[in-house]
Amino acid sequence: MTLFDESRPASGSNVAEYSVSEISGALKKTVEDTFGHVRVRGEISGYRGPHASGHAYFSLKDDRARLEAVVWRTSFAKLAFKPEEGLEVVATGRLTTFPGSSKYQIVIDELQPAGAGALMALLNERRLKLEAEGLFAAERKRPLPYMPRVIGVITSPTGAVIRDICHRISDRFPVHLLVWPVRVQGEGSGAEVAAAIEGFNALADGGPAPRPDLLIVARGGGSLEDLWGFNDEAVVRAAAASTIPLISAVGHETDWTLIDHAADRRAPTPTGAAEIAVPVRAEVAASLASLHARNGAAISRQLDRDRRAVAASARGLPSPDMLLALPRRRLDEAASGIGRALRVTVSVKRGGYGEVAARLSPVNVEGVVRHKRAELRQAETHAIHAMGSLLSLKRQRLERSAAQIRPQAIAAQSAQGRHRLDHLTHRLEQALRGALDRKRGEFAGAARMAASLDPRQVLQRGYAIIRGPEDQPITRADDLTEGMAFEVEFANDQRRSAVATDAGTPLAAVRPLRRRTPKPRPAEPVDQGTLF
Repeated sequence: MTLFDESRPASGSNVAEYSVSEISGALKKTVEDTFGHVRVRGEISGYRGPHASGHAYFSLKDDRARLEAVVWRTSFAKLAFKPEEGLEVVATGRLTTFPGSSKYQIVIDELQPAGAGALMALLNERRLKLEAEGLFAAERKRPLPYMPRVIGVITSPTGAVIRDICHRISDRFPVHLLVWPVRVQGEGSGAEVAAAIEGFNALADGGPAPRPDLLIVARGGGSLEDLWGFNDEAVVRAAAASTIPLISAVGHETDWTLIDHAADRRAPTPTGAAEIAVPVRAEVAASLASLHARNGAAISRQLDRDRRAVAASARGLPSPDMLLALPRRRLDEAASGIGRALRVTVSVKRGGYGEVAARLSPVNVEGVVRHKRAELRQAETHAIHAMGSLLSLKRQRLERSAAQIRPQAIAAQSAQGRHRLDHLTHRLEQALRGALDRKRGEFAGAARMAASLDPRQVLQRGYAIIRGPEDQPITRADDLTEGMAFEVEFANDQRRSAVATDAGTPLAAVRPLRRRTPKPRPAEPVDQGTLF
């Protein structure tokens, strides 16, 4: 007889064994029986609209947990309220499990709104704030360059987004791409995107790294939480302040973030951003070829029109013989008449020269010379007479002026002035002596007043001055504290050190206080006398 039972587990335990399918089915039945009808309140997340099959898949979440949800096609058509991303709803349905992935979910039969979710409320508040500052204004948006030479891409270097952008730009119009790698999801992603935008704008023209002509901020689709970094206020402000035109390509066509409002252009997808950024090279080449052909045809047509216009104008012009006929006749007439006119002119000039020669005979010239000499002598006589009259008049004026100048009068005026100067000098000396006497009296009074106010004079009568640290006088007993060292100043600048104690306590010898060097007394005024 054997003690081994083949129906029991090899481990010796009596716990029943289940297959994976059996345990998944048991859990599914338990969950569906226990939660066959439930109402769940949560915020919709990850909603992308109904699937191609008509079913809708999303999640319900709160601040601590997340529940997968599904609305079948038949139930979705009957919903009075369609789900929207970020809205808080109350879902009625049943819980079930999905054995294929060991997940549980709620199958929704009815959906009612329960208010906007916390994230959507925060997003809307931030949007209204930035919009009020004018960061989303249309006049701030700049046109995109038609054919950029360098494009800066801000995205994750490992995702499919950068490959899609590179392939699309390479197919359409290959240009130089600069990739600034950043995190596009999670903590700190917004700060990295903002730093990348500012970094591209900080590049200088002609530097080691070329400055982009266009920026693309790209990320694939995701839930509101996944895209939350692109709703960061720093990202929006960096996009609005960018001097380089910027395209926002975050999420899919149904996804909207705040950077989409601040960007100069929004693309529905990252691939769409690449299509917006550059034209198709083949289309540009075809357009250039078409324009070149149209330009050549237009030039040919214009040349034909100009050629016909020139021919028509040539037909309307007279022939060269007709144009030269009249000038040629005038030339012939002038050539035939020039000899006759020359002979007449020579005859007229010869007659004129004869008349002039007749008037220039020697007899006539001598008469003219004698007449001119007589006129010159007459003018000389008049000039001598006028010169004598002028000299006589000047001599008379000089004699009258000399008679008016008398040495005795000048000497009298000089003596009078000297006497007045001596009188003024005497008065000035008297005034100076009086002023000096007054100043001496005032100074003596001030000296007597200063001597009467000098505290050293008071010390001569038996008083003393108590001086504390830094040689400052102490006027109140409260200023002396126990153990405080001080000095007592007597007459003749004699000082003794002491220490403040309570009554009845003997004084202790202390180190003399530091004395300040006495200031020199002002010198007595010296009588400088008078200047006169």
